[in-house]
Amino acid sequence: MKLKVFDTAGKELREIDAADEVFGIEPNRSVLHQAYVAQMGNRRSGQASTKSRGEVAGSTVKIRKQKGLGRSRQGSIRASHHVGGGVAFGPKPHSFAKDLPRTMRRLAIRSALSSHAASGTLLVIEGLSTPDAKTRSMQNLLNALGVERRALVVTGAHVPEVTRSARNIDIAKALPAQNLNVVDLINAHRLVMSEDAIRACESLWGGANLKPQRGRAKEAVV
Repeated sequence: MKLKVFDTAGKELREIDAADEVFGIEPNRSVLHQAYVAQMGNRRSGQASTKSRGEVAGSTVKIRKQKGLGRSRQGSIRASHHVGGGVAFGPKPHSFAKDLPRTMRRLAIRSALSSHAASGTLLVIEGLSTPDAKTRSMQNLLNALGVERRALVVTGAHVPEVTRSARNIDIAKALPAQNLNVVDLINAHRLVMSEDAIRACESLWGGANLKPQRGRAKEAVV
């Protein structure tokens, strides 16, 4: 498919060819949802903990006799409806981790990239760099492109200057192509990429990498 290339002033320069299997597929919404839920679940520590009525300190003696007082029946002072009692059905430490097949993770990333490309929120920028690593330079670039909501700035490799220039902007986040993930792609209203980032995405998730080959050793999850 064709992607338009802009300069840092927002002027259209030319068009480039991008791999259809990465930027031109029909987005799989179901897989996108599963990948998003899995990634958010894997971020959770799952360490919240409360004490049940069997774990809090307090007497087990019956508060008052069952009948004859004209008052409600009460048992242990450690019951959940008493102040200082245990928590009924409270959280306990457990894992929220969800496993997702590698092919589904890759499909989810390609679906997110294709969705941005189809909706016109993918901007390919020529000269996407901030040699001075100043926040003002990145803010001026975003202003020139008309970016007013959350933007994800993607470079082909790790560029420290771009990362530093974007980290103090609330609506911007910069990362290299190899660190792209479903959550950042879905949360971004604009996807700002360099041409090197486009080629890196094609290398990572296109061509021979569409399906993992059998018999190969497990690689790091991209």
